[in-house]
Amino acid sequence: MEKKSNHFSGQLGFVLAAAGSAVGVGNLWRFPYLAAKDGGGLFLIIYLILVLTFGFTLLTSDIAIGRRTQKSAIGAYTQMRPKWKFLGILTFLVPVLIMTYYAVIGGWITKYAVVYVTGQAQAAAADDYFTSFISSSTSPVIFALLFMGVTAFIVYNGVEKGIEKVSKWMMPILLVLVVVIAVYSLTLSYTDASGQVHTGWQGFLYYLKPDFKGLTVQRFLQILLDAMSQLFFSLSVSMGIMITYGSYVKPEVNLNKAINQIEIFDTGVAFLAGAMIIPAVYVFSGTEGMGAGPSLMFISLPKVFSAMGKAGTFVGILFFVTAIFATLSSCISVLESITANCMEIFHTGRKKTVLVLSAIYLAVSAVIALGYSIFYVEVKLPNGSVGQLLDIMDYISNSVMMPFIALLSTILIGWIVTPYYVIDEMERSGDKFRRKKLYRVMIRFVAPVMMFILFLQSTGILF
Repeated sequence: MEKKSNHFSGQLGFVLAAAGSAVGVGNLWRFPYLAAKDGGGLFLIIYLILVLTFGFTLLTSDIAIGRRTQKSAIGAYTQMRPKWKFLGILTFLVPVLIMTYYAVIGGWITKYAVVYVTGQAQAAAADDYFTSFISSSTSPVIFALLFMGVTAFIVYNGVEKGIEKVSKWMMPILLVLVVVIAVYSLTLSYTDASGQVHTGWQGFLYYLKPDFKGLTVQRFLQILLDAMSQLFFSLSVSMGIMITYGSYVKPEVNLNKAINQIEIFDTGVAFLAGAMIIPAVYVFSGTEGMGAGPSLMFISLPKVFSAMGKAGTFVGILFFVTAIFATLSSCISVLESITANCMEIFHTGRKKTVLVLSAIYLAVSAVIALGYSIFYVEVKLPNGSVGQLLDIMDYISNSVMMPFIALLSTILIGWIVTPYYVIDEMERSGDKFRRKKLYRVMIRFVAPVMMFILFLQSTGILF
């Protein structure tokens, strides 16, 4: 086995970096929406079960493959089975596409953080503020380039001195901020025009209480697929990131404990994200304000912060700083995955590789940022939605490629190289792989079927 020159200093550094990759903007703007839409506690129960089974299986596979091969996606799959190199190439293309727009979203969040820090919170609550901002031909480009530049600088400094060093202080701060905002959301109360009092605790109970009203087999299946889709994207699996991070893990690190810690951190932040957003939106906007994606973060929440009065500005600052950390940690991992693959393919050094990639993605990010103005297009996607440039890239990478890659990888591991390829690596440090039987059943029988169904649903073929 080839010895990797880059590595994390130990288990803590790896866990925080991997958790940083997993805790992305989807935890903040997609998880709360799905929880509110899909029966509150019912969604949470299903999600937790999937974390312990489906998510555990894919996460374990990626990390173990990375450490065993000491390579990133293309090299790892090639080493496993040369005829399956195409799967490594497909996996490599996912972060290549995601990187085209992730810095743009990071730029949007940074813009709102600046707006709140500079005392313009009321302006951000206006109905047309977000639309006016993203349709501008200058502001979204500037903030996207700024975010891309910071990401590139961290990756440029390497695994231990860049990614790990930043993750060790950024992730604990992110966790503290999420807890603080969640606790504050529970203390909120608002009396509407009819005299009815809405409290944060009511919103929290709405979030936790399983709603079985109108539950049918089809609705249950839809909730299951929503939870699986959220978990799939949240853990950064099937995009090569965890394979790359796994290749940086030292042999003596206990992968069993590390994977458990990553699962706990990611799931904990997702739960707390719901606890800080759902009660706040419920108090001031009811269930009607619980939109998904950008509309939740950039339209609904600024209105909620505005309704809080003077405290809203401070809470807004905390929230968007939290969102910056979550987005930056994920953006770093996406660029690192691309960088690692390119270093292996072209046999180039880190600094030269990052500089070339930075130049490319600075230009591409500018184009995507202008996708709502100069380069505006409307394309009807196979799932029925209409998207612009950013939506097209997101749809291809997340809805089409990632489920397809996960399906193929479960077939490769479960039936061709056999599960023991991963199991042996999990027990390499001498520790017992306690979920070995579960892993074998999931990777061979359950996960392939689930991924096939998710692929059909994500592409609009099913439902």
